[in-house]
Formats: sequence, C-alpha cells, structure tokens
Amino acid sequence: MKTVLALALSGYSALAMAGFEVVALGVDGGVSDGNLTSYLIRSDGKPQYVALDAGSLLPGIAKGLEKGSFPQVTPELAAPYTPQGYVFRQLIGGYFISHGHLDHVAGLIIGAPEDNKKTVYAQADTVLTLRNHYFNWKAWPNFTDAGNGARLGTYRLQTVRPLQRFTLGVTGLSGVMYPLSHDRYPSSMLLVSDNAGAFAYFGDTGPDTVEQSRDLDAAWRALGPLIEQKKLKGMIIETSYPNGIEDKHLYGHLTPAWLLKELKNLARYSGGEGSLKDLPVVIGHIKPSLKQGEEVRATIKQQLEQGNDLGVKFILMEQGDRQTF
Repeated sequence: MKTVLALALSGYSALAMAGFEVVALGVDGGVSDGNLTSYLIRSDGKPQYVALDAGSLLPGIAKGLEKGSFPQVTPELAAPYTPQGYVFRQLIGGYFISHGHLDHVAGLIIGAPEDNKKTVYAQADTVLTLRNHYFNWKAWPNFTDAGNGARLGTYRLQTVRPLQRFTLGVTGLSGVMYPLSHDRYPSSMLLVSDNAGAFAYFGDTGPDTVEQSRDLDAAWRALGPLIEQKKLKGMIIETSYPNGIEDKHLYGHLTPAWLLKELKNLARYSGGEGSLKDLPVVIGHIKPSLKQGEEVRATIKQQLEQGNDLGVKFILMEQGDRQTF
C-alpha cells in the first residue's frame, strides 16, 4: 500500500515508470489442450488482471503458481479457496476474447461452473459464437446473460465496437479493439491502455497480402504514433508456423518471414529505420509438432532472429512465465 501511495503522489515521473505485468497461462496454438492461448495482463499497482483469450486457464494458473508468478497469493490470502481458485475467481477481473475458435475459449467454457460474475468483452461475431454455439445448453450450459434457455448469468457478454474505447471493468485498464482477418474469419487486436502507456494483444491473424485485407496495416497505423511517443510497452502476436509453409496452407496465420515483413510496415508508421529497436514482441500461438526431431519453437526463434534487422526484442514466453513491460 505504501508503494502504491508513493507512486500516486509522485506525479508524472512515477507514471512514466509504470508498466504492465503479463502472465502466460497458455502459449501453444493447438493440440496441447492444457496449454492453449491465454495471457493475463494488469497495470502496475492494480490487483486484478484482464485475461487476453482463455484457451487454457486453470492449468496455466497452476503452472504460474508453481513458477512463483503470483507471489502475492498465499494459502492464507486465498482461503477458503485454493491459491489456484483464488487467482481464477478473484484476480481475473474480466475476459477479452479475440475470436470464437475453440483454442481461444475452451478454458472459459470448461471453467465457467466454478467462476464468479465477470464480463466477457468481444466483437459482435465472437459474442454470437459464444452465445449460439457454446453456451447453448447443448455444447454447455448457458452461463451467460443472453441466448437460449435458462440464463445462469455468470458471464455478461459485452459487444465491443471497433475503434471505440471501452473500460475493462475495475482493472484500471481501457481498451480499443481493431479488426483482424483470420482466414477471412473475424479476429481482433486489443490495444490495452492505462494512464501511462499501452500494450497490444493480437488474436490470430494472417498477413494482409494473403488475407487480401488492410486490417494489419490499420493496426500498425494505430500503433506507430505510440511507438514514436515511447508509450507502447510491447505486444503479443502470433507466429504459428515456421517458414516454408505455402501461403495457401497458412489458414490465417503468420510465419517468421511474414511477421518480419509486417513489422517492417509498422516501422514505416513509427519513425522509420531504427524505430522498433528493443520493442518487446512476445511470440505466441506456436503450433507444436508431433513429429520426431521437429522442435518448432526453437526453429521459429532462430528464424526470427536471423531475419531481425529491425532490432526487435523477440520473447518466447513459456506457460506460467511472468514478465513485466
């Protein structure tokens, strides 16, 4: 409490030092059902996180506790819940779902019977998918406040409109959603902000050229000025496959080569050459291989570094890792 009060009293200089804390609850892009895409983010000095997608929640929380990524949580504080239950029920203040694919919502659906009342923020298509195809008393009971049958009301489904700022509950964060194209299917990026800075979270997306879209270009235009002003603390973006996958088999995803090409476009809006130096870029949604000898994460990391003439700081978080930005 003293630290928070000191920050509050010390004015702009303290705010400039503030940042974001991210805990990776799931980092894979499929197959491993206990390690699917989900990240928690919170602003410095705020107790509650926003979940950025919810592919795997409880397994990731357990791994985070094992790694010491929730040092504030003790059995005494958590009582009557377990530390895992306390993080899940009390420290996650709401959910942003980038799109409705199962590997981004499975943890939300499975965990719903043990969760408490929260808001789920998503674009209109994703809200309809959650309401009509998951929480419908056929795939799963309706734990939302909308849709068919008895509404249990655990989750309030809030439709987010593109490019309009909204408040993420009592987390102290606000967000602006930008549309993305994922094999021509609606996905989205959330630009999370507090009083001091911003952080970008990208749901699944393919490159503009392949998607025949300008969605990533629009996102880069929005992020460019924030980079110039030193307000963008970092981003999470997917790189699902290593180089060598034919464009027709990307199915709305990125490779190292495509990501680097897109980041060069971002640099155009950020001040040109050298503007992305040391920008933290967390790589997520890597699809594991079940073939012997194929180490996809190592390959993608190597390919990103080999082509990295932008000076970007690529980060590959593991499940349960905590990082500050």
